[in-house]
Amino acid sequence: GLGGGSSSSEPLPALAEIKLKDIDNRMISPDEYIGKVLLVVNVASQCGFTVSNYKDLVQLYDKYKGKDFEILAFPCNQFGGQEPGSSEQIKQFTKRYGVEFTVTEKVMVNGPDTHPFFRYLKEKGPKSFLGNDTKWNFEKFLVDKDGNVVKRYLSTTAPMDIAKDIDRIL
Repeated sequence: GLGGGSSSSEPLPALAEIKLKDIDNRMISPDEYIGKVLLVVNVASQCGFTVSNYKDLVQLYDKYKGKDFEILAFPCNQFGGQEPGSSEQIKQFTKRYGVEFTVTEKVMVNGPDTHPFFRYLKEKGPKSFLGNDTKWNFEKFLVDKDGNVVKRYLSTTAPMDIAKDIDRIL
């Protein structure tokens, strides 16, 4: 459209065509995650789920390191203002947990400025009974090697509990 911004009526690009920047504002090469099993999480540093989820995500990443598996963490401040920090602060925070997986720039996951990656996940993924919006921090999307969004998990699902689903499609 000419109005700038992406309206949800626009066709969805393929996952590989969606541009992603990391927390250091560098372009992430699609080769890093396309053709792999992907766990995508919207993260926040000050949430009740933060500690358990980061610990689990690091454990999960270690478990599948060297296999065709990748985690993409998208910082987002849309839920309770629980990711207020700068990119540098978020980066330092994730280092405390020994995070080695990719952390993106801070994004919107709901509303008119939703990052195209999350638009893709929400539109291609299983529909939640509460509508399509991301509900809270640490919601998770499991994507297979062909870019199909096979499962969506609420914040309350521990990342390690997703291992059995990862095993099934890896």
